[in-house]
Amino acid sequence: MSDTTVVLVHGAFAESASWSGVIALLQAAGHHVIAAPNALRSLSSDSAALSALIASIDGPVVLAGHSYGGSVITNAARGHDHVRALAYIAAFAPVEGESVGDVQGPDSGSTLGSTLTAVRLADGTNDLYIRPELFHEQFAADLPPAQAGLMAATQRPVRDVVLTEASGTPAWQTLPSWFLLAGADHNIPIDVQRFMAARAGARDIVEVGEASHAVLVTHPDQVAALILDAIAAA
Repeated sequence: MSDTTVVLVHGAFAESASWSGVIALLQAAGHHVIAAPNALRSLSSDSAALSALIASIDGPVVLAGHSYGGSVITNAARGHDHVRALAYIAAFAPVEGESVGDVQGPDSGSTLGSTLTAVRLADGTNDLYIRPELFHEQFAADLPPAQAGLMAATQRPVRDVVLTEASGTPAWQTLPSWFLLAGADHNIPIDVQRFMAARAGARDIVEVGEASHAVLVTHPDQVAALILDAIAAA
């Protein structure tokens, strides 16, 4: 068994089980794997929770984030010398002062905003969900409809403040990064993904041209291969 622990962080409208295919491949390669819970409440609280988990792990750590999970690993990795690499899977890689909403704004080409429905919370904020009838096309168009329907039913909502909270100093400024880009992503359009990967100075960029935003579910072999490359090189 490797001494490296891979920590996988899901994003909005997903949950830890979305990593299942990737987990099986990483475990078969001999690595410890944790699919971290991501509460999707705020960038600061989500990053603090992940940071606490990282601090509890002995030995080298490689972090992989999908979608908003990329913003979380970008912030949570700071201050942990045993984090060796960051892997971004169709993910946000913000600069300091930038929010998810800044990246995914009306000029980005993202169609996510028009698919959302809100549930009002007691504190006046909102939980945001993708409307179930739109989930397949928006999030996972390359999955069979029945499987996409299961993902729609089990999606975790994201609190609206996540979209506007600014990132801190990005860990990718000092850690090597790997990026896997989803070419048919409607949440984070491919040109936006390419921009963030180039801006971060990615060690390697892999583009899966036909993949939806759910690329970790539809192409687990390519996602796992990228993470294994990061482990080997870091």
